[in-house]
Amino acid sequence: MEKMLHLLETFAARGSDGRAYVVHGYEHLARLDAVPDTRGQWEPTGIAEYKLADGRRVDVDRQGVMTVVDAGIRLERDGTAAKAGGTADTPHH
Repeated sequence: MEKMLHLLETFAARGSDGRAYVVHGYEHLARLDAVPDTRGQWEPTGIAEYKLADGRRVDVDRQGVMTVVDAGIRLERDGTAAKAGGTADTPHH
């Protein structure tokens, strides 16, 4: 099964270290193998992930608290407008 990330949103965040960060939110899509189609049919898997612009993973807990994995930096979304996106150029096999 092929997988791909679909960019849902991009937003600015402030870290507990005082620095500004850019966070990208993605949903995982999977190509349905049961449907032979040359264009491909991608379906959401129900899995989402967040990453910093530099690729580091961001965990989001049930209360919405964001933490940069392996750095322990807590992030808070800035009040600026979020930007919706298209499909990331990151297919996964």
